[in-house]
Amino acid sequence: MQINGPDSQAGVTKMATFEDYCVITQEDLEGLKDCISTQDLPSAVKTIKEYFKQQDLVELNIGVTGESGSGKSTFVNAFRGLGDEEEGSAKTGVVETTTEPEVYLHPKYKNVKVWDLPGIGTPNFKADEYLERVEFKRYDFFIIIASDRFRECHTQLAKEIMRMGKTFYFVRSKIDFCITAEKRKKSFDQKTTLETIREDCEKGLRKIGIKDPVVFLISGWELGKYDLNVLQERMEKELPQHKRRVLMLALPNITLEINEKKKKALEENIGKVAFLSACVAAIPLPGLSIAADIAIIADELRKYYRAFGLDDPSLQRLCERSGKTIEELKSLMKSPLHQGINPSSILTLLGAASLLISEDAIELLVSFIPIVGTLVAGGLSYLTVSRMLKRALNDIAEDAKNVLMASLETEV
Repeated sequence: MQINGPDSQAGVTKMATFEDYCVITQEDLEGLKDCISTQDLPSAVKTIKEYFKQQDLVELNIGVTGESGSGKSTFVNAFRGLGDEEEGSAKTGVVETTTEPEVYLHPKYKNVKVWDLPGIGTPNFKADEYLERVEFKRYDFFIIIASDRFRECHTQLAKEIMRMGKTFYFVRSKIDFCITAEKRKKSFDQKTTLETIREDCEKGLRKIGIKDPVVFLISGWELGKYDLNVLQERMEKELPQHKRRVLMLALPNITLEINEKKKKALEENIGKVAFLSACVAAIPLPGLSIAADIAIIADELRKYYRAFGLDDPSLQRLCERSGKTIEELKSLMKSPLHQGINPSSILTLLGAASLLISEDAIELLVSFIPIVGTLVAGGLSYLTVSRMLKRALNDIAEDAKNVLMASLETEV
């Protein structure tokens, strides 16, 4: 099956595949078919809505621990996209400010909870008692932070976490301080410096009983630099499937790699959102389909802007770090939606998307999902909305990339 599409470079018409214009693949259609094949229309709608509800309720609990003054609280803040003095930030200081586990909710995703745990390394420290006190069962994984060398208290804790079947990551913090100090040397080479720090940390851990240690070099003040991408890849890989999306959406959009992974995570829901739209379109009530379509789409588009940090509160924080104004950052945004998500802008994009949908595409959909395909309107809505959301997501991700690159050029 082919759909006509313009080739702007050659100035001729080329034949594009179905997947070029719609994110929905045959595998996606099979998944939806399996999900709702035995249900009537109201039950199918209820199934998909319940899926979205449960998706938003998935919790991610991260325990951050280390010695006093190691940068625990700064990491807790940076992971949530906050500075140390912003509203909702964890208290920081050169002395231990945390005596009990303190939970800090993500400012955008309340199901993401980052816990600032009491400091370790006291003379009578016992890892098993410590983990019992902080209720270790609640955490999906632990971040064990050291601002210098890892010591016995860190390895005791790591071994006890392993014994209890949990995951942990060694993080060497305050790397920016080390780089600043080393830059004074004429022979300074950043890559060599980072490798020396990493090897020293891993060698020290091996000496005190950790086999094949992996250490991630992180700066709480410059979280997007150094090993953040490697750390998030490792965390994502080792999390259960249903929690990976939560992690990717919650991470601050501060590297190009994270920007791309957020896009892929958001893309996964387009098929189900379009299905809701199709079900609404298949209900023969005047005016219902278009009004409901707009509400469904607007909600999804707002999720895109929030996840990429293009909402006004996130842009304001970025301005404070980069020295740019909101107007400067918004001038880099080319998506038709950046001026506002409203019925007019959504209808314009839907209209453009519908022109790309062929009868063959609708017939393909009908063959896979008869419950929707009983009415052509349902098939058209499904394909139109999926096409429109894919295009919007691509545009918004590109805007986020441009804003990120501009902020990195001037970040203070």
